[in-house]
Amino acid sequence: MKVLIVYDTVSPTRLTEKVAETIGGVLKEKGIEVDSFYVKDANVAILKNYDCLIAGAPTMAFRASNDMRKFLESLPHEDFSGKLAAAFDTQIQSRLSGSAVKGIEDKLKKLGFRLVTAPLIAYVEGKMNQMQLKEGELEKTKKWAQSIAETLQSHSS
Repeated sequence: MKVLIVYDTVSPTRLTEKVAETIGGVLKEKGIEVDSFYVKDANVAILKNYDCLIAGAPTMAFRASNDMRKFLESLPHEDFSGKLAAAFDTQIQSRLSGSAVKGIEDKLKKLGFRLVTAPLIAYVEGKMNQMQLKEGELEKTKKWAQSIAETLQSHSS
């Protein structure tokens, strides 16, 4: 089972990247092959070499970051049925913040991916340029990644 993690990160503290790295670390510990790319370095053509795509971005102006939306729009409109996927985002905990994962999941489903789990929302706090993950969010991320690993391992056996 090969997993591709594509993420965007925009804050100086690179919080979404930390979440992506945590997910990748847990999957690797579980024996899953993982490659992780910053969205601007991700090559759409290599997606066919992976069984699962995990896409994540910060919530910006009520939706996924511009670069993540561009990446998802650049995916070929071929059928990705049989491929698995999951989405995550980082956001301020507020009913007014919107959600990056909703748009990411909608696009993945339209392309034929099958979502393997509910999305991960990692909450952040602090002032601009000094944002940090809220206490407990990396532990939540590890549990989310462990559940993905279990699901992927059951699909590969």
